[in-house]
Amino acid sequence: MSTKQLRRYEVITKAIGGSLTVKEAAETLGLSERQIKRLKHEVKEGGAAALIHKNSLKIPAHALSTETKDRIIQIRREPEYEGCNIRHFQELLAEHHQIAISYTALRTLLLEAGIPSPRTKRRFKPHRRRKRKPQAGLLLQVDATPHTWFKGDRKAYALHGSIDDATSQVTGLFMTKNECLHGYFQTLRRTIENYGVPVSFYADRHTIFQSPNTEKAKIDPSIKVNDTQFGRCLKELDVQLIPARSPQAKGRIERLWGTLQDRLKVEFAIRDIRTIDEANVFLATYIYAFNSEFSVEPEQTDSLFAPVPENLNLDYILCVKEQRMIDSGGVFSFGGRSFKVVETIDTGIIPKGTRIFVLADPTFGIKVGWRNIVFDVLPFIPPKKVRQNKTKQPYIHKPVPDNHYYKYGQAFAPKLSYTESDAEIIAMLENIFLAKQG
Repeated sequence: MSTKQLRRYEVITKAIGGSLTVKEAAETLGLSERQIKRLKHEVKEGGAAALIHKNSLKIPAHALSTETKDRIIQIRREPEYEGCNIRHFQELLAEHHQIAISYTALRTLLLEAGIPSPRTKRRFKPHRRRKRKPQAGLLLQVDATPHTWFKGDRKAYALHGSIDDATSQVTGLFMTKNECLHGYFQTLRRTIENYGVPVSFYADRHTIFQSPNTEKAKIDPSIKVNDTQFGRCLKELDVQLIPARSPQAKGRIERLWGTLQDRLKVEFAIRDIRTIDEANVFLATYIYAFNSEFSVEPEQTDSLFAPVPENLNLDYILCVKEQRMIDSGGVFSFGGRSFKVVETIDTGIIPKGTRIFVLADPTFGIKVGWRNIVFDVLPFIPPKKVRQNKTKQPYIHKPVPDNHYYKYGQAFAPKLSYTESDAEIIAMLENIFLAKQG
């Protein structure tokens, strides 16, 4: 019996013995007099057991069986689920094992089995949160994080991502070996294909986004600042780039990395994903399941994501674009190699000395852009220059005349002699340094 039941039994017993009246017992236990009379009758017939609820010893109809509990503990101890937090493990049980259990029941079960949550609660730090943007597509936070994503692989790979500030929807994820321009290009491509072109990007001050001379130019206007390849891409898409001054300024995507570092490592292990290519295929669809769990409703329902204009080809924007000058044969150099422009009747001929744009991307290779026309190129091997070997004239030895100084000079020129004595030298020095100056 519980303490409450023992207390009730003591009061009811005194009421039966006459030590307490029904009214006094009702006031002591906080019950009605009618309830006290009923309890007195039940205790007289059944004793103390009458105060115990009849369902106390029965297993609830919705309770998990012992076999299911053992199965949950067995699954949690598998190596694929190592480091999985309780909330994520609850979702994986329902998705992969068709086991439905509440968060509280699962947490209690795991703690009783000696499996605590890998996430320790940090000390609360009060801070002022920045208000969300009112509409989706108004601001996207962009960043990359290195982490060991694959079980058994200690090498860290960079995951690039973008998250909408208004809805916390992940708009694109892409993994590469290191934080690089290609990773951000592919993240932006997936964002545009899934949602559209945003209004602005909120990123750190990495040189991928802006030139290191940007801050210097604010002090010295004479310093020239060129756009980076990613900055040039955003300008062509009419997207504003907003540089952040601290990681805390873009806290939503920093918090996203903590969640993904917990979840993706387990998701990859369950699906036996061990390479970057396999991970990128999975990430293309994973964002939808992730957003259904963590996204929120925006303040205003109208989305500001815009479609790509029809006159723009996304492939020729999300690429490296540099200027080169073409020669009379339609040849230019790029990356230490030579290429020849493939000119046809439809495209026309590029005049000699024209400045062209070289488009480079891993998907389509090298192309040339001129007057909104894209040309294909072919590798060109310039002919080797033939060097004419000059015939060397034979050296004619000219005899030195006998009257040359270096041959018989000693016989024609008198020998120099230094016969001055030490006294004469001292007198000369005294005349130079000690003589009275007029």
